[in-house]
Amino acid sequence: MATTTDHVQPTGAVAGYRPERTLRLSVELRRQFKRRRTLGIFALMVALPLILIAALQLGASEEAAENNRINLVDVATSSGLNFTLFVLFATTGFFLVVVYALCFGDTVASEAQWGSLRYALATPVPRMRLLRQKFYAALVQSVGALLVLASVAVVAGGIAFGFDDIRTPVGVTLGQGEGMLRLAGMLGYLAVHLLVVGSLAFWFSTITDAPLAAVGGAVFTMFVFAILDQVEQLGAIRDWFPTAEEFAWTDLLQTPVDSGDMFRGVIQSLVYAAVFTALAFRHFARRDVTS
Repeated sequence: MATTTDHVQPTGAVAGYRPERTLRLSVELRRQFKRRRTLGIFALMVALPLILIAALQLGASEEAAENNRINLVDVATSSGLNFTLFVLFATTGFFLVVVYALCFGDTVASEAQWGSLRYALATPVPRMRLLRQKFYAALVQSVGALLVLASVAVVAGGIAFGFDDIRTPVGVTLGQGEGMLRLAGMLGYLAVHLLVVGSLAFWFSTITDAPLAAVGGAVFTMFVFAILDQVEQLGAIRDWFPTAEEFAWTDLLQTPVDSGDMFRGVIQSLVYAAVFTALAFRHFARRDVTS
């Protein structure tokens, strides 16, 4: 004879309930990629290289062509790969920071603002699983946006300026094969380094119900460190700032490559990201989301 508790597991959950089957990553990704915010980010990633190509072509002049000084702007039109390097250099300090902050900072705070966060937890989805899935979804979005930017820059730049070798600012030429490998390394470094602002925005997103506060707070914090990084009187203290090695990926343009700054930048970024992510999980575990 069946008892009234046959449908209850020893943990108290109903029979058949599996926490690991709730809120699958594919479901969360579909939800996030359908949002206008995400579509807008990827549209900007496609449009920005095209805008820069138009600006470089419209801004070309005989005076610029006769300038013998080599810099990233001058060599941007040498090839599609050179143009891609210019795009990355132009977007590292601001544009990509905002994109990562938006992808990570909006993911929890927006649902808390809409009031849908407590309904997701009532499904029931374990808190830590919900936050983990949202972190993974934000990571996929932000890295995907970075790859779209680079891919469009390579293709559109190649069509506009040719698929030639990389010409570095110091006059060194790198073959296309080697150039693509180094470009992959640059993108990998940027993806890791930008996790600092992403995880910071993610932490802020678990604290506030206002997405703008989470995104703006993370961006503002990074800008403050970027400004302080210019104060030479701070000395070695600047080496510990999260923005200290944001352009270390340009070391991959050297021959031979000096990877010291990049290695330090990766380790430092991972430490910052781990701390901010741990703080986010700690705060969310104690947060009241029922009101």
